[in-house]
Amino acid sequence: MNSFTDQRRNKAAPAAPASSLAVAAVLPAGRSGERMSVPTPKQFCPVLERPLISYILQALERVCWIKDIVVSVTRENMEAMKGIIQKKKYQHKRISLVEAGVTRHRSIFNGLKALAEDQSDSKLSKPEVVIIHDAVRPFVEEDILLKVATAAKEHGAAGAIRPLVSTVISPSANGCLDHSLERARHRASEMPQAFLYDVIYAAYQQCSDYDLEFGTECLQLALKYCHVKAKLVEGSPDLWKVTYKRDLYAAESIIKERISQHICIVMDTKEDEEHVGHHLEEMLKNELNHVKVTSGPLGHAGRDLQQIILEQCYSFVCVNVMTSAFEETQKLLNMLKESHLSVLYPVAVISVHFLDYKSVHFDHKMENLMQIRELAKEVKERNILLCGLLIYYSQDEQKLQDSLRQGATIIATLIKERNSAFIGQLLVA
Repeated sequence: MNSFTDQRRNKAAPAAPASSLAVAAVLPAGRSGERMSVPTPKQFCPVLERPLISYILQALERVCWIKDIVVSVTRENMEAMKGIIQKKKYQHKRISLVEAGVTRHRSIFNGLKALAEDQSDSKLSKPEVVIIHDAVRPFVEEDILLKVATAAKEHGAAGAIRPLVSTVISPSANGCLDHSLERARHRASEMPQAFLYDVIYAAYQQCSDYDLEFGTECLQLALKYCHVKAKLVEGSPDLWKVTYKRDLYAAESIIKERISQHICIVMDTKEDEEHVGHHLEEMLKNELNHVKVTSGPLGHAGRDLQQIILEQCYSFVCVNVMTSAFEETQKLLNMLKESHLSVLYPVAVISVHFLDYKSVHFDHKMENLMQIRELAKEVKERNILLCGLLIYYSQDEQKLQDSLRQGATIIATLIKERNSAFIGQLLVA
């Protein structure tokens, strides 16, 4: 069986820009999201019980070479935004807030002003390169941030693009087709975009009221007012924008799928011992043939914890055969709490117990297992979703196989769905 230390190596992280390159980010978050048709602005709508904007902030904060992150927020949402960045479990840092303008361009301009060197009362410093991103594009990766920042350093401006999905047409004044664009020759402008700070700040300073009011494209401002032609960088399909209410469900589904691609099974026995948990592992592999499943004893060495963190595994199955209590599960939970793995995404932990219903100690064991409710309530504060699974350990081989198969199906469903309604519940296979 594979152990944690046999897991695949992480992909090499993108190389950071030269240490002398000062980079900041501006995040306009002042829009009300009229197309969302919900009372809460879309950037504050919850996704897996966490505000959407918090995911974008965390993605930017993970990039160590971005020194400052400035968020433009409307006055009526300022306290809500402060509450998000001050919430301990999100662990946000390097975030500064400014009041948003009435349009997207005015909000970005306010963010750029906060970074200007003439702001004597500001704790922020003027960057060489500034990245502009949207508060409702949660799946930005360091790789594309690095590409646009590096290109902006060389060309003065850069932006992510994607192929057009639909053909763009221009209607006439009477509502008839005037002309259409050749789709293969055009691209959709996406975020993030990056600029030499002096270029984009100068562009906004010269910007007409019409552009500030009705414009949406920052790259066009750099071209129009500073004659800087932006370098266009091919982006990934993940750069899409949450626009409609259905997009929130899509974002949640994508996150769930991403964090369910690796399951770690820990067992309360030595790795080379015969263990019913190994049979459960095989059942899980059959149930989830596209998911990486690794297993091994929990152990006490720090290397196991290190490997869990490196692998960014968000799904754990703790198999308890030698004991009916939660000693091994508690050890795993302690390791996860210390690792801060659950800061961004919820970690699912399923504590599996094998019991013989005919055992004379059955009632006592069940009493021990009901402790899961209090334990689950405690770790929920750390974004760890704990539930229990009781599998009938029959001496009949066929009945045991049936129980294991049903248990694997339940585990797969719990990991995929991460439904908070099952937290603290003890399910039976």
